Amino acid sequence: MFDDILSSEERDTTKTNVLNADRERFERSRTVADQQSLASTPLAASPSPSTPGPSSYIPAKFDPNVLRIRTIRFGPYDIQTWYDAPFPEEFSNIPDGRLWICEFCLKYMKSRFACQRHRLKCKCRHPPGDEIYRDGSVSIFEVDGRKNKIYCQNLCLLSKMFLDHKSLFYDVEPFLFYVITEVDEIGARFVGYFSKEKRNSKDLNLSCIMTLPVRQRQGWGNLLIDFSYLLSKKEGKCGTPERPLSALGAIGYQKYWTLAIMRFLQTAPEDPRLEG
Repeated sequence: MFDDILSSEERDTTKTNVLNADRERFERSRTVADQQSLASTPLAASPSPSTPGPSSYIPAKFDPNVLRIRTIRFGPYDIQTWYDAPFPEEFSNIPDGRLWICEFCLKYMKSRFACQRHRLKCKCRHPPGDEIYRDGSVSIFEVDGRKNKIYCQNLCLLSKMFLDHKSLFYDVEPFLFYVITEVDEIGARFVGYFSKEKRNSKDLNLSCIMTLPVRQRQGWGNLLIDFSYLLSKKEGKCGTPERPLSALGAIGYQKYWTLAIMRFLQTAPEDPRLEG
């Protein structure tokens, strides 16, 4: 249609075709850029080890040689994973075994390049849902699995990498998720969460609980457990966690109830009885 305006040389578009050599050159350039950017960015010092703790607490199935995703980059931290999670097949062959996760919307990505582009576009600065608790820099959000399905599914995939018994991934609609965050000048940074069924006949107040490894041994787990009982108190129910407990879950509840009993005994009358 432009024969009378453009010459044959000007109409030639063969030089604009994308060839395999062009794709390979682009991938090489992106890999080099990712490596240089990673080398120039120091990792933040982790406040606690990224393993469950003493060697007796390390899960028996932990084997870094068989994990498809061996490390996640979450905010400023590189965190070693403990278990495999059922991410889509396209995430099974990541070259360096590192998954990049946005700490606000929990979207997962394959490379630093994709993560940096996501940060420019992502407007999330706190979990979706309602903020139902605030004390200083600590906030807890109630997230409905039906209203915020993608976020809750990403949350379940994240927790599976640190929980052996985790089985819920995509059917999140019957659950509420209570996400605890620490707020700074950038936003509400994810710390941990617990989930509970919206309707159950056994007064279960907690189905699953997880705190990021870099946030463990700082009292966050105790706060989440205490919050689950406070919710039961508001509902006029006794409340109990779903059983059987995981190994780390049992340790967390033992510590919580030991502390609760010691606090009671500080102000209890003399010779208290269990019946009282």
